[in-house]
Amino acid sequence: MNAITTTEAQAIATTALQIAIPSKNMLLVPLSRLRPSSRNVRTTPAKAIEAMASSIERVGLLQNLSVTLTADGVNYEVVAGGRRLAALKLLAKKRRIAKDWEVPCLQVTDASARTVSLTENVQREAMHPADEYEAFAALKAEGRPVEDIAANFGVTPLVVQRRLKLANVSPRLIADYRADAVTLDQLMALAATDDHAAQEAAFYDSPQWQRSPSALREHLTAQEMKASHAWVRFVGLEVYEQAGGGIRRDLFAEGDDGIFVSDRALLETLVRDKLEASAATLRAEGWAWVDIAPAATFTDMHAFHRAPREPRAATKKETKRMEEIEAQIQQIGEAVDAAMDADDEAKADELQEEGDRLGNELQALEDSLLEFSDSIKSVGGCVVTVDRSGEAAVHRGLLKEEDHKAFRAQEATCNGAASEGIASGQDGSSEDARASAGMSDKLAQRLSAHRTAALQVEIARHPQVALATLVHNLVQTSLHRGYQRGLPMGVRITEQLGLDTLAADLPESPAAIALRETRRTWAEKLPTDSDELFAALIAMAQDELVQLLAVCTATGIDVVTHRHTANQPGEQIAQAAGLNMATWWKPTAEGYFKHLSKAMIQNAVSEFAPSEVERLGKLKKAEIASEAERLVAGTGWMPAVFALNPVQNAEQLVDTVEASLEGAPDAASSTDKPAE
Repeated sequence: MNAITTTEAQAIATTALQIAIPSKNMLLVPLSRLRPSSRNVRTTPAKAIEAMASSIERVGLLQNLSVTLTADGVNYEVVAGGRRLAALKLLAKKRRIAKDWEVPCLQVTDASARTVSLTENVQREAMHPADEYEAFAALKAEGRPVEDIAANFGVTPLVVQRRLKLANVSPRLIADYRADAVTLDQLMALAATDDHAAQEAAFYDSPQWQRSPSALREHLTAQEMKASHAWVRFVGLEVYEQAGGGIRRDLFAEGDDGIFVSDRALLETLVRDKLEASAATLRAEGWAWVDIAPAATFTDMHAFHRAPREPRAATKKETKRMEEIEAQIQQIGEAVDAAMDADDEAKADELQEEGDRLGNELQALEDSLLEFSDSIKSVGGCVVTVDRSGEAAVHRGLLKEEDHKAFRAQEATCNGAASEGIASGQDGSSEDARASAGMSDKLAQRLSAHRTAALQVEIARHPQVALATLVHNLVQTSLHRGYQRGLPMGVRITEQLGLDTLAADLPESPAAIALRETRRTWAEKLPTDSDELFAALIAMAQDELVQLLAVCTATGIDVVTHRHTANQPGEQIAQAAGLNMATWWKPTAEGYFKHLSKAMIQNAVSEFAPSEVERLGKLKKAEIASEAERLVAGTGWMPAVFALNPVQNAEQLVDTVEASLEGAPDAASSTDKPAE
């Protein structure tokens, strides 16, 4: 198997002699007489010919070509150096060199042609990347301009700058990079700073599982802010720089993620100055206080109570415009559903963007029909902040704890309705409504069907809430006939059927399965004959009877909405039952994300995985939806439509009930004690 023929042995010996004494076989062959050879072992098309040509033009041809004489005795075939030949031909085509430019060549015999070609390509070792970085740094140290270095090697100046940046990493880390203990991605992340001590601390002081490139980069840039940060977008990077703010550019990051703002204090001052214009407008409206808080969080805002707003009549012009918008949104929703069914993502996204715009306009018009009274403004206030998109956000109608208590007591004395307004979350902020304004009707129906099923099973588990819901409707029907604001349940307990037509995945959802099992258990225990059923109910213990009442009441709950609305029906029941949609529903690609536009998916992802938003923007919609499902798993994130509005806590609800019952008939005088 390892034996060689006499011809091959002679060819190898001849080749060895040629290499040992190359001057005897070196020729200068005109470029026009050189041809590619079929015996060149490199058959894959060559790459980066432009870069090779640029390098040859500036530095020269540093390595000869290996050739054989053709049968005509005039031309030569290149058996090794095909890429160099292509680069020379390109230079001749561009008239940078003459067509008969003399090329240094080593002539080899026909018998050794393929051996020479293979030897040249196999018996060589590429330089380590670290050697390349240090070589670029050495050229720079010699005084070579970056542009000249780039031109010599046919690369862009950015490539040279990146090589120089890597060469400036700590020698200890470079040594470990040579030993494969540090990866190139880690090295690029560590190059975010020129401080060798900081680089080494970030890598060697971190446990192995915290040495990912992203973790290392975050460690080194913890005191800086990205140019993609909401504050920077709000102020403007140019304004910040004009004010004397310093920036740093990460050569290995793309876009704004590669630009860092170093003067956080200056940036915050600029943010506050710009927010002051909005604050001045609010003060002119007569609010008791106005706070500027550039970094107000969702938790911060929950420290306040939301004051109710009073509706005003819409003008003819406003009414006409709202009707027009609603009709347009309806048409767009149908068109979006049709485009999604046809897998036309581009069309669906285009329509969705138009729907978002109209939804925002409609929400703004609806918000303008609710106003705060002067009595609210005399004690309430506003917070001006910057939202995630880098826009000014105004939160009106905020009540501090002490002001809220006084206001609630006053309103409870006058009538009990105002406190309900606070509980219903009718506040001055429409951020959640705007965030979901572009939701299609089909998705709104799907989500509300899941919410209905989840609320039904929770009612079945909370007899006290079920009893209160049922009695509430009975009281409104028999005692408050002129007041038609009933809870979303028929007094006859009409079973809500057909939810699965709105959400195909509903029958196998945890809520539907739980309620179905509960109803089956009770159905098996009870007789079907009417007389026997009544006898069984009379003999049943009261607590068991109330449990059964809860199960039956649950089936009448209906909070389905046919289009998205800021105020979801059944909020009070959901609050009382402690509804947590995360228990019964999970956001998936098929059940949620694929029904949103790409922009809305990215907006959702920014809430639970903000660092992934830019990466997802480069993917197709189906891929973004799948990635969103993966990223959201375990975070507990829910769409805004499933979030309960800020409400009174249990103690406040009890206080409100007691206040509203003052002056009512004394329940203690009754001979019948209520069941515990």
